[in-house]
Amino acid sequence: MKEDEENDMNQHVHKQAPATPVTIDIEGMTCASCVARVEKALLKVPGVAAASVNLATERATVSGGDAVALLNAVQKVGYKGAIREPDVPAHEHGHTHDDQAAVLKRDLIIAAIPTIPLFLIEMIGHLYMPFHMWVMSVVSMDVLWTAYFLAATFVLFVPGLRFFRHGIPALLRGAPEMNSLVALGAGAAWLYSTIVTFAPQLVPAETRFVYFEAAAVIVTLILFGRWLEALGKGRTGQAIRQLMEQQAKTARVERNGTSMEVPVEQVSVGDIVLVRPGEKIAVDGEIVDGASHIDESMISGEPLPVSKGVGALVTGGTINTLGSIRFRATKVGSDTTLAHIIRMVEDAQAGKLPIQAVVDRITAVFVPIVIGIALLTAIAWFWFGPEPKLTYALVNAVAVLIIACPCAMGLATPMSIMVGTGRAAQLGVLFRKSEALQQLRDAKVVAFDKTGTLTEGKPVLTDLILDDDFEHDEVLALVAAAESRSEHPIATAIVAAAEKAGLTLGTVTDFTSTAGEGITARVDGRLVSVGAQRHMSHLDFSDFAEAIERLASEGKTPVFVAIDDKLAAAIVVADTIKPTSKGVIAALHAMGLKTAMISGDNRRTAEAIAAQLGIDDVRAEVLPADKVAAIKSLRADHGLIAYVGDGINDAPALAEADVGIAVGSGTDVAIESADVVLLGGDLAGVNNALAISRATLRNIHENLFWAFVYNAVLIPVAAGVLFAPFGILLSPMIGAGAMALSSVFVIGNAQRLRSVKGVVL
Repeated sequence: MKEDEENDMNQHVHKQAPATPVTIDIEGMTCASCVARVEKALLKVPGVAAASVNLATERATVSGGDAVALLNAVQKVGYKGAIREPDVPAHEHGHTHDDQAAVLKRDLIIAAIPTIPLFLIEMIGHLYMPFHMWVMSVVSMDVLWTAYFLAATFVLFVPGLRFFRHGIPALLRGAPEMNSLVALGAGAAWLYSTIVTFAPQLVPAETRFVYFEAAAVIVTLILFGRWLEALGKGRTGQAIRQLMEQQAKTARVERNGTSMEVPVEQVSVGDIVLVRPGEKIAVDGEIVDGASHIDESMISGEPLPVSKGVGALVTGGTINTLGSIRFRATKVGSDTTLAHIIRMVEDAQAGKLPIQAVVDRITAVFVPIVIGIALLTAIAWFWFGPEPKLTYALVNAVAVLIIACPCAMGLATPMSIMVGTGRAAQLGVLFRKSEALQQLRDAKVVAFDKTGTLTEGKPVLTDLILDDDFEHDEVLALVAAAESRSEHPIATAIVAAAEKAGLTLGTVTDFTSTAGEGITARVDGRLVSVGAQRHMSHLDFSDFAEAIERLASEGKTPVFVAIDDKLAAAIVVADTIKPTSKGVIAALHAMGLKTAMISGDNRRTAEAIAAQLGIDDVRAEVLPADKVAAIKSLRADHGLIAYVGDGINDAPALAEADVGIAVGSGTDVAIESADVVLLGGDLAGVNNALAISRATLRNIHENLFWAFVYNAVLIPVAAGVLFAPFGILLSPMIGAGAMALSSVFVIGNAQRLRSVKGVVL
């Protein structure tokens, strides 16, 4: 029945599941305009239902379409693409960006060597006339400008060639992007200066100035910014890097009667793997021999090692601290828990939030608008500006082109998502869908399944109320012995309590069981009856009346024990509340959220537990099939709802909730139905998930505010709106520095999410 229920639930959850999307690694994207262009091209491919491109991860996720056609579409718009095989882990972001950073650092140094003396000679000459006169006495203006030309040409067309190689073709395709702005700005300054140097007769005498130093400095500063950006992106991928470093490289397996060390990729399901103290467990499996303590902090976040023996499950990436064990591999390669976690984090990092749609619409037209503003600036200064008109027109148009920064807009959301979801993974919270970050921030109520989520999920002996004529251990030993013949959950809990107390159980004879009432047996000759009041209705319960009333107020239903036909005790076996549950509820209230509990228990029991925890809204006597209706009812009463559950019967409710949060110790079906997974089953992860969600959305809004305000303020300044009232113009070199630092600011601000603290209960 249980297997049938799970199969039915799997069908319920997955019958609408779409085909596996294609993931494409894309090279060459530098700004939000690139993202918009690639996304638009992919959406035009026949059969594509959806496409999402992420600048920070440099990945595209596409539903539908032929792989070859998708790659051709990417190539047509000027980028390189490679299909990632489904079972192959993603390239490690940190390492990729480290490689990019190394290339950019090399090119930055190459550019800086000629740029620094060029800049110093020109700038010091402007600021300190004696220095200018000394330079003119050493070398003629023609020779000096020729040297400037050689230095700037080297900078623009060797380390800076990337801007022209990507920017000019994009411009010619009618789809300009960030590289186009740099190529136009630096190229215009270089071309004008080259004409002044070698064909001065083509320009009026009063406009014969060179801007070689501006062109070289623009390229050098933007290379500097991109180098810092690559370094920042490398740090952003740290969470993935740390997870991947948990993977063992080799495993010691038994084959043909001997032990041999093989690469972890060669371990197969069914192999017997040997693990010595201090070694990493290579793959998931089940212990068949030995016992040890396993450090599972990588999965659960709990610092104390967990005791494991034969039959216990072990997880790849965890560490064997004491003792040697042998285990049978049950999940290998991309099926292991660690590989699954890495995929979930990567998928969340590659996703987009609803807020990104607005940004995408703006950035899609941003670069053409900037080019238009630059042209209007040049025309306005040429017709209405002071002399030298041509110089002012050129300088201000170049400043507009260089100051504009779609990079910051493109990175504002994905960088925060990458760092936020990475930090969440370190705190034991996996966002399977990035949209859950935004939705969870907006949640008004958090609803919990009771059994196994707020409670331990298994009955234990909680109360043993004795008649004055009986001793605790005496009664417990007799009851446990009698109940040892029963398979009822209450019996299991009583026997477990006796074993924990180290009691010796007597010999049982004459065992009888009456369904719905109780059991009777003889234990070492003594008559023992256990059950409801009706099972021993001939006895006097008046001595237990007060206890019965108190237990009823707590939502507890006792069973009674009679020994030798004398009422001896009232026993309560109940599902106990998890130690962290009350603190979790209090922390949610402190965050301004309502809480609710959905339970199949009778109303009195459910309300008693809710009262202990301080829960606001209780939905009791809810059958598994009615949980979806309960979620809808709570949404109607309170607003956007997050639901926390762990069982098979929670899967539909997790899917129905605005944000489904699965306790990681629960079933695979529940986890697959959820938007967020709490590793290790610690309910404090609910508060951590909310804290990360709120911090990430706040960080995104800060980034977007900066990116848009930066452009809204500085583009008009670059165009010269402050010249008439204040005589202020923005140098293209200052614009290049500001533009480079704009992206660095966004990346640096996103890094602050790495310091978000976990909730302490």
